[in-house]
Amino acid sequence: MPAAMPVEIVRIPQRFTDAYIRRLKLGADESDRIEWDPEMPGFGVRLRSTKAVYVVQYRFQKATQRESLGDVRRLNLDEARKVARQFFAKLELGIDPRAEKRKSDEAAEAAKLTFKTVVDLYLKAKETKMRPNTYRAAEVYFNVKWSPLHRKPIGTIDRKAVAEQMRRIVSEHGATSAARARSNLSALFAWAMKEGMVDANPVVGTNNPIEGQQARDRVLTDEELRIIWRNCLDDDFGRIVRLLLLTACRRDEIGWLRWPEVDLSGSRLLLPAERTKPGRALQMPLVPTARAILEGAPRRLGRQYVFGGSGGGFGAWSWCKLAIDGRIAAAEGRALPHWTLHDLRRTVRTGMSKIGVQPHVAELVLNHVAHRSGVVGVYDHHDYQPEIANALAKWEAHLLEIVAKAPSP
Repeated sequence: MPAAMPVEIVRIPQRFTDAYIRRLKLGADESDRIEWDPEMPGFGVRLRSTKAVYVVQYRFQKATQRESLGDVRRLNLDEARKVARQFFAKLELGIDPRAEKRKSDEAAEAAKLTFKTVVDLYLKAKETKMRPNTYRAAEVYFNVKWSPLHRKPIGTIDRKAVAEQMRRIVSEHGATSAARARSNLSALFAWAMKEGMVDANPVVGTNNPIEGQQARDRVLTDEELRIIWRNCLDDDFGRIVRLLLLTACRRDEIGWLRWPEVDLSGSRLLLPAERTKPGRALQMPLVPTARAILEGAPRRLGRQYVFGGSGGGFGAWSWCKLAIDGRIAAAEGRALPHWTLHDLRRTVRTGMSKIGVQPHVAELVLNHVAHRSGVVGVYDHHDYQPEIANALAKWEAHLLEIVAKAPSP
C-alpha cells in the first residue's frame, strides 16, 4: 500500500484580546517567539522566558527594525495598539520613531546632568591635582558665586546665562572676584568638553571684568595702614588683617590657619608645604603682637581651624572687606582708594626694604623661592631663621610706631 501523505496542519491566527494575550506561553522547546496580531500587521507580542512585551516591526530606509512598546502587564491591548498606530503614523511621515526615541532619551539623560552634578564630578577629579587653597577657592566659586546655575542642565547653559551671572558677581563681589569665578568656570567647561558632557564652552566670548587692567602694584601709605589697623574689630576678620600685616603671609595661609600649625610655646607658625603657594613648608617666627592676637582668638569646640565658622576656615572675605570699607568711610569721613588684602603683603615687603631689611631676607619672610634657585640653592643650606625673626621684629616695631601715631588733622 502506498505510504500515507503527511497532513499539513494550518494554524489559524487567533484574534487578539486581553484574555488571549494573558494566556500566551512559550512552547516546551521555545525560548523566544513573536505572536503577530492578525488585525494590525507589524504589531504583536514577543514572548520570552522572563516576560512578554508588545512590539512593532517595520522597515525604514530599507532596513527592518523592531521596537518594544512595553510590558503586557503594564499596558492593555487598546493602549498598546494606540501606541503602535502613532508609531506607524510617524513612519508614513518619514520619521524614524527609534531615532526620535533615542533623541528623547538622550535629552532626558542630559536634563539629569545638571551643573551641580558636573561641579561635583569636576571637583572630585581635581581634588588631588590642585593645591588645597586653590581647591577650596574653586569650591567657593562654584558653590556660592555660580550657585544660580546649579539646577540647570549643563548643556543648556549658554553665553547669555554666564554673562548675566557675571554681572551679578561684579556688582556683589567686585571685578577681581568675578574674573576669578569666570576663570574657574571656563576650566570646568573645558574639562567637561573633554569628558563628552558638553559640546562647547559658553564662557568663551564673555567679557573678562579685569581685561586691560594693569597688574596691581598698590602699596599703602603709613596713614592708610593706620586707618585700616584702627578700624579692625576684635573679630576673626580683624585678627586676620592684623596678622597679615605682622607676618606678610598670604590671605588663605592665615584665613585657613589650624591650631596644630600654631606653636605658641615656640612662638612660631608651622605651615606645611601643601598649604603654601610655592609648595614649600614655612616656619614663621611669631612676633609678640602676633602671638597675643592668636592667644586671644577663641577656641571653638570641635574645630581645628583658628578662624571661620562651620566647615573649613575663614570664607567671608568679600562681605567683611565691604564691612571694613564701610566703617572706614563712616569713621574717617572718606573712603580709602581701592585696596585689597594682597596689597598688605606688598606693603610689608616694601616697608621692610625701607627699614633696612636685606632683600634676600625679606623675600624669605614672604616665602618666595627665588633666593633658593640656581647655584645658591645648591650651596646655601642656611635656614635664615635668625635673620627672618630679626626682620619681623624690626617690621613689628615700625608698624606699631605707625599705628600709634595720632590721626592726621
